[in-house]
Amino acid sequence: MVLEVTSKIVQIPAGPAPRQVEPGSQTEQAPPSAVLHLAPEEMHGFKFLTISVAPRPTISGRPPPATSMAVGQFFNPDEGKLEYSPASMLLSIHSYKDIFLKEDHPLAFNLSFAISLGLLPVSFSLKTAGCGIKDSALLDEAGDTGNTKLCKLRCFPPVALAWDPTSGLHVFPNLYSETLLVDSSPALWTSTGTEKTTVLLLLDPHCAYKASIDVSVTTAASRFSLLYFSQIVGFCVAVVFFALMRQAHARPIPSILKAVEYNLRIPFPFLPFVLVPILFSMFFSFLSSQPFPPFSSFTIVSIICYLLANGIVILLILVSQLVFYVAAYLHVSIKSRWQLWEGNFGLLFLQWFMNLSSRFLSLKVVRVLRANPLFVPISAAIILSTFVHPALGLFILLLSHALRCHSSLCNSLTASFRSNALKKESDYKTEDDYSSQQFKPKPGSPSKENSSSYIQTQEDIFHTRHGLLVLHLLATLMFVPSLMSWLQRIGMHQSFPRFLDSFLCICLILHGIYSSESLLNSELPFPHITGKEVRLNSIYLIAGFYSYLSGMALEPYKVLYAMGAVGIISFALSVLQAFTGATRFGRRRHWHRH
Repeated sequence: MVLEVTSKIVQIPAGPAPRQVEPGSQTEQAPPSAVLHLAPEEMHGFKFLTISVAPRPTISGRPPPATSMAVGQFFNPDEGKLEYSPASMLLSIHSYKDIFLKEDHPLAFNLSFAISLGLLPVSFSLKTAGCGIKDSALLDEAGDTGNTKLCKLRCFPPVALAWDPTSGLHVFPNLYSETLLVDSSPALWTSTGTEKTTVLLLLDPHCAYKASIDVSVTTAASRFSLLYFSQIVGFCVAVVFFALMRQAHARPIPSILKAVEYNLRIPFPFLPFVLVPILFSMFFSFLSSQPFPPFSSFTIVSIICYLLANGIVILLILVSQLVFYVAAYLHVSIKSRWQLWEGNFGLLFLQWFMNLSSRFLSLKVVRVLRANPLFVPISAAIILSTFVHPALGLFILLLSHALRCHSSLCNSLTASFRSNALKKESDYKTEDDYSSQQFKPKPGSPSKENSSSYIQTQEDIFHTRHGLLVLHLLATLMFVPSLMSWLQRIGMHQSFPRFLDSFLCICLILHGIYSSESLLNSELPFPHITGKEVRLNSIYLIAGFYSYLSGMALEPYKVLYAMGAVGIISFALSVLQAFTGATRFGRRRHWHRH
C-alpha cells in the first residue's frame, strides 16, 4: 500500500549529503531535510515504513536518476519536553546553567518559552561532548581536537524549528551557536492569543551534547526598541502633557523636570497615568468586538515603555536646561562686566555704539515690532508652514521659545544677583548702625518683596516656556524625516505641503503662542457651552490620555491632533476675550505668596 504524504512534510533547508570518498569510510552525517508528521490512524495497518523520494524531472535528454530511498527515524513528541518560565528566562540574563544531554537521548526536544522569542531572543550554544568513541584508540591518538572533528563527522548537524503563533515557522539549520529570534510583535494592543514560542530541536541520538540557553541582552534591547519605538514616541508626548497638567495645577509653577518627577511617584499619580489608558483600551476592544490582548504582558510592556519615555523626556529636559542656564549665566556675567567697563573707562567706541543702538530702536518700525514681539515669529512660522515645509515653521516656533526662555532666565538671574548684592551691602553695616536704623534701599531700587516677586514671575515664565519648548521639540522631531526627504527633492518637482500637515503645524504655533499665558492662569471659562469653568489642567490631562492611547495603537502621529486641539482652544478663547473683554483664562494670577 502506498500513501501520499507530501502535504504533511515540512522541508528543512539543508545542503546536499556529502559524498563518500572511499567505500566504508567515515563521512559526515547528512542533516535532517524534512519533518514528517503522521497520526496514529494513518499508521494503522503498516508493519514498517519505507520512504521513497521521487527524482526531479530533467530536460537535458539524459535518463532520469533512479528513485532514491530516504532514511527516516521515529520519535515521540512527548519525550524531551523542556519548559522555560518567565522567571527562568529573566534569571538567565545574569546566570545560566549548562544542559548536558547524554547519548541515547530523544531525537527531538520540545522547548517551550513562556515569553515570545520576538520579545526576548535567546542565545543558543551547542557543543558536541561525545559520539560513542570514548573507548576507541582513535581518541587517544587524536586528542580533544580530533575528538571534535570525529564527532562532527559521525553526528548530523542539529536543526531547530521555531513556531510562533503570529509569524509561523522559522528554521535554524546547522545550529551550533545562534540567536533564536522570531519575527513577531507580542504584547501589543492588536495581539491575540498565546504568545509562547515552541522550538523543536532535532539532535543526533548517538551523540552527547552540552547546551546553554540564555537571553541575549543586546539583541533583546535592539528588538524592543524596534518593536515599540512608535509606542515610546507617543508616550513621550503623553509624559510632557502630564507634566504641563502639573504645571497648570500647581502654584508657583514648578519646573518641567520637577513636574515629570512628581508624576513618577508611586502609587499616585503614577498608577492612574499608567493603568487608566490600559483599561480604556480594553473597554474600546470590548466595544469594537475585538479580541483582548494578553493582559499581563500587555500591561508590563506598556509600563516599561512609559518608564523609558520618562527617561527620554528627563534626559531631553536636563540637556536643554543645562544649555539655557550656561547661556544665561554667561550672558549676565558678560553684561555686568560690560557695564562696569563702561562706567570706569568711558570708552568712546562703546558710547558711539550705544548712541547708534538708541537711534535704531527709536525708529517707528522698530517701536511697532517691539510693542508686538510675537508678530514676526508668528507670521514667519505660518508662512513657512503653509508654503515651504511644516518643519521650518516649527523651527521658528522653537527659536521663539528659546529666546523667551533665555530672556526670562537672564532677568531672573540679574534680579537674583542684585538682591544678593543688596543683602551683602546690608551685612557690611556696623553693629551700631544696624541697631540704630534698618537698611533702607536707594530711591528707585526694588524692595526685597518686589524683588522676590519679580524673580518668581520670571521663573514661572521660564518654566512655562521650557515645558512648551520640550513639547514642540518632540513635534518637530516627528517632522524631521519628512524634512529630510523634502531636502533631497530640492530642484525637482515641487509642490505645496499637504493641507493637513500645514494645518496641524499652524495649530501647534497657536498652541505655543497662546498657551504660554494660559499656564499662568489655570482656568478656562466656557459659559456658552457648559456653564462651568473647565481647568486647563483637565484639558492637558485629556490630551495626555489621548496621546497614551495613540502610542499603544502604534499611531504616534495622532498626538499632533491633541496639540492642535489645545492650540485651537487657546486661540478661540483669545478671540472670545477680544470680543467680550472678559478674562481669558479665568481668575488672574496673584504673584505674591499667601
